[in-house]
Amino acid sequence: MRTRPIRIGARARRFVLELPLERPDGFGGVIRTYTAGPQLWGAIEMLSGVERVRADRPEQSLTHRITLRYREGVTGAMRLSAGLRRFAIRAASDPDGSRRDLVCLVEEMRP
Repeated sequence: MRTRPIRIGARARRFVLELPLERPDGFGGVIRTYTAGPQLWGAIEMLSGVERVRADRPEQSLTHRITLRYREGVTGAMRLSAGLRRFAIRAASDPDGSRRDLVCLVEEMRP
């Protein structure tokens, strides 16, 4: 699969890769918190926005594509943040196998 090249100045947004920390809650489950990891430069592109009603309340879902420099070990348990915005990683892949770019499909988390 061939992807279009990203312009030189397109990776102008700074993201923080947040790593999950899980600890037992004392009742057989876990409490997941996140700690700040490395800072990465990337480009963000909005893909879709959906509004639906659940339990008589409106709910919005925004999906984005974030392109970063390639890095090993990024999983769906991690998330990205940019300022006050948080993005749950749904999928991360190297689109053409060149180990140049890492494309993350993310969903913006609402507070």
